[in-house]
Amino acid sequence: MRKPIKFSISKLPFYVLILMLLSCGSKANKEQDHLVFRYNEHKNIGTLDPAFSKDNADNWANHQLYNGLVQMDDQLNVKPCISENWKITDSATMYTFKLKNNVFFHKHELFGKDSTRTVKASDFEYSFNRLKDKNIASPGSWVLNKVESYSAVNDSTFQIKLKQPFPAFLGLLTMKYCSVVPKEIVEHYGSDFRSNPIGTGPFKFKRWEENIKLVFRRNENYFEKDINSKQLPYLEAVAITFLPDKQSEFLQFAQGNIDFVSGLDGSYKDEILTSDGKLKPYYSEDVNMIRGPYLNTEYLAFFMETEVSELQSLKLRKAINIGFDRAKMMTYLRNGIGIPAYGGFIPKGLPGYNDTIGFTYQPEKAKQLVAEFKSETGITNPEITLTTTSNYLSFCEFIQRELQKTGLQVNVDVIPASSLKDGKAKGQLDFFRASWIADYPDAENYLSLYYSKNFAPNGPNYTHFKSEEFDKMYESAYLETDPNLRAQLYTKMDSLIMASAPIVPLFYDEVVRFTRKEVKGLGINATNLLELKYVEKH
Repeated sequence: MRKPIKFSISKLPFYVLILMLLSCGSKANKEQDHLVFRYNEHKNIGTLDPAFSKDNADNWANHQLYNGLVQMDDQLNVKPCISENWKITDSATMYTFKLKNNVFFHKHELFGKDSTRTVKASDFEYSFNRLKDKNIASPGSWVLNKVESYSAVNDSTFQIKLKQPFPAFLGLLTMKYCSVVPKEIVEHYGSDFRSNPIGTGPFKFKRWEENIKLVFRRNENYFEKDINSKQLPYLEAVAITFLPDKQSEFLQFAQGNIDFVSGLDGSYKDEILTSDGKLKPYYSEDVNMIRGPYLNTEYLAFFMETEVSELQSLKLRKAINIGFDRAKMMTYLRNGIGIPAYGGFIPKGLPGYNDTIGFTYQPEKAKQLVAEFKSETGITNPEITLTTTSNYLSFCEFIQRELQKTGLQVNVDVIPASSLKDGKAKGQLDFFRASWIADYPDAENYLSLYYSKNFAPNGPNYTHFKSEEFDKMYESAYLETDPNLRAQLYTKMDSLIMASAPIVPLFYDEVVRFTRKEVKGLGINATNLLELKYVEKH
């Protein structure tokens, strides 16, 4: 039987203690199967249809059920999946995939007497057609924006023709949107396919009580094997619960009722971690912590077409960048989890990242720049407003206090997340908090936020940064097939952005995972994808 983790009861709120007492009586009756991996999804799961898999909660579940042509390993390398291999020809615009012949859909009576069938190239043609179908209205339709055409040449060959070279395209194909689904099953269920999924993944759908529990079982016909030729997955089942409260989720983990907790929430971060991000001693016997770069840049952004004279000033934008201590901020507000952003906008973990092109803490230089601004403009009390959401108020207040020491008055305006999203898209916010999580693992995804043809609301360039030199480099990167040379181009573009300081990079996020000691093989990756096919429990 699992041993509960030791934890400090005195630090838990009263309602959590009551929850704990109520659950203790039933714990002994719970199944303690070492072949079942249990986790909680506090954000809930909206769909088990990959065409609508738009966030982590959906992606984690759908990743267990579906496969695509290619997949990403933990080092962000694109590897074969349902495709055995591929060739890129015609000036890097034609992708020809050769499919494996041993990939079967999960069993279903609609497949006939054999209850299953192999995946064919026509299945990918059908799946891609779903993404493009305006009646389906998939949020993933954009992944095919750079595709001119695609077709099944025969049962085992699938071709994709791009409008122009796009080196990041294979990474784009690893997204769950690009998973293969069977036409006969989808058309039978229609919109109810979301809760009757049939894919090819390592696990197959068993039961879903929405908002209560979701269960997957091992796919006995799964095509992948480990390095020792043992069939994957190792687990017999995956069980997902839906407690909406992160503190309750942590309590379930502490009691041994779930095997894994992802991320660091304010409700328990000081309970489990020291101030410098180490696991506290009384957890180390029962818990493993794994952490690594996450493709997420947290930052503040200036609207470059603002009429606010303080924000039009490059000197003041630079003063803001060097006027607060990022390392101190991460220690006090995140227990050391996250990498202080001394580089540009490209996060650590991606080719093109460089930690020398950004800004470091220089309080005296910041004071000097503010003083020069006052002298040059005659504005004796420079004042700016920073707009944020409540989740990041502590960060903004920290920066506010630090910048006031330089002579710059910062007002913090807290608004709902929906209002912030709408305001930055419409250019209604002069200075605001933002973050960018990679849609696909290539720095082009980050640099697209500074391409002049992507001005919001028609694209992700929320700052309205514009540079002809940047645009030329951005466009030339599409034609560069050498990954090393492309990474050098990315660094030059990122450096050019930082020279104009349209943003204030705060930190590059980290994936943090806590698992019980008996869990083996749960890795970590910069896209924060949950890979369970290699997991074992001992």
